[in-house]
Amino acid sequence: MNNKEELDILRHSCAHLLAVAVKKLFSNAKLGIGPAIKNGFYYDFGLPRTLTNQDLSSIEKTMKDLVKQDLSFEKISIPIEKAKNQLKDQPYKLELLKELSDSTITLYKTGDFIDLCRGPHLKSTGEIKHFKLLSTAGAYWRGDSSKPMLQRIYGTCWKTEKDLKKYLAQIEEAKKQDHRRIGQLLNLYSFHHEAPGMVFWHPKGKIIYDRLINFARNKLKIFGYKEIATPNILNINVWKTSGHWNHYKDAMYFVSGFNEKINFGLRPMGCPGAIILYKSSTHSYKDLPIRYAEFDNITRKELSGTLQGLFRLQQFVQDDAHIFVKEDQILTEIDSLLKLINEIYRVLGFHYKVYLSTRPTDYMGKLASWNKAEASLKDALAKNKLDYEIKEAEGAFYGPKIDFDILDALSRSWQCATIQLDFQMPEKFNIEYIDKNGKAKRPVIIHRVILGSIERFMGILIEHYAGALPFWLAPVQLMILPISEKHLNYAKEIAAGFEDRDMRIEIDERNETVSKKIRDAELQKVPYIVVVGDKEIKDKSITVRARSSKKLKTFSVKSFIKRLDRDN
Repeated sequence: MNNKEELDILRHSCAHLLAVAVKKLFSNAKLGIGPAIKNGFYYDFGLPRTLTNQDLSSIEKTMKDLVKQDLSFEKISIPIEKAKNQLKDQPYKLELLKELSDSTITLYKTGDFIDLCRGPHLKSTGEIKHFKLLSTAGAYWRGDSSKPMLQRIYGTCWKTEKDLKKYLAQIEEAKKQDHRRIGQLLNLYSFHHEAPGMVFWHPKGKIIYDRLINFARNKLKIFGYKEIATPNILNINVWKTSGHWNHYKDAMYFVSGFNEKINFGLRPMGCPGAIILYKSSTHSYKDLPIRYAEFDNITRKELSGTLQGLFRLQQFVQDDAHIFVKEDQILTEIDSLLKLINEIYRVLGFHYKVYLSTRPTDYMGKLASWNKAEASLKDALAKNKLDYEIKEAEGAFYGPKIDFDILDALSRSWQCATIQLDFQMPEKFNIEYIDKNGKAKRPVIIHRVILGSIERFMGILIEHYAGALPFWLAPVQLMILPISEKHLNYAKEIAAGFEDRDMRIEIDERNETVSKKIRDAELQKVPYIVVVGDKEIKDKSITVRARSSKKLKTFSVKSFIKRLDRDN
């Protein structure tokens, strides 16, 4: 058993312990589900009233009392009809039982408490020592907005006190670096109820957004991509052909067509548009690989309770690409992709972990082609000597994938880049190329993103750097502070000297003290603060303070321009 499996069992047992405590304090509580999740667990409850912070404290105290009692997690296998009788007062558990086809199911008993659960669990509550309840939130039963709203209690649980304290400290640090707070402080973006889960970009935020996209564009040109643009809305039959109708329609928005009889779907993914474009002309084997890049607008239906700043949106742009290859080009193309991903993450300052996500249970297509695709990805990873872990059954419905989880300054992991190998959609859309013998052959599609959602990646970047973005990304790179009004013309003269270098400069013309202007520029995370006064005018110089230093240094304008050219 690996460390992750051990932690999952510990956290699932802690979720069960939470349910025992809640039932002790709220005897009429209705039990939902309580899985282990990344860094912790949650449990959903139907309760007579909304929980308060004081309730959380009482529940946590009860959990600690149950730990001291060292109650066993006793597994019980019983006929399903008997289980229904045992859980007759638990409507959500009865709903789950109705969906089971097994004649015998498992319950877990802890003291007087009984829960429907497959397990596994620890031996007893005494093994759960290092945990903390974190928060509550509303959650629809089984994520369905037509079903009752339950109360979800989140918690974290670790093997050691040291790990628990480290994680809680990380949470506190994350609050300071929350991109929603920093975005408001730096005037980058805002969210409004008129467009839930969609971003309103302010001028400074749009600068970062455009710089990030242009950075990606420039790298793509080097690696032989051609940029395309396809419609945001496609006929519903396209989504049925692609498989999104069967596998993804609950997360899609639909609109009526021109005659109000034909429905159209807003794209939740960009692949069908790229495929239609590919089909618009005939392709020879000499044309392949064809690399289509697209910064496409994506719309996905999300429950309001799941929206989270830039991290979870209903509308966003992603750096999508679809690469059409012959089967004998798969390894070479994935090798090139791995180099591209590594280069982009290196410049942005991220390390990453690699995962292979295999065939999901609701996969589309033939098993043989899935096996071939998974083998190809394994060969590519082996060729590049990349260590990776397996994510069982977490592939896309049309193909397995290599996922890249980047690690930020707080050691948090974010799944961003993905390389998906697809034998299914080429067949569904009947796309072809002509081989050297003049015969029609089926290409393979490699779907890939690197940054993923640009909005989400910006949120990650902002938190990673705590708003102090690298010089080339900073919305204001240089803030010039004239000491008084009589120094303003010299400040403007200096600013003019940077105009041909595409640098983003502001002059603080306010009638404030220099110390206040410096403090405000620091709060705005400006990389360089330039102070000019009588001395600087006389010497034709500038006094500079870097964001990373408290020291003031004097430069000639020419020498400082050379320094900035190097940073940009």
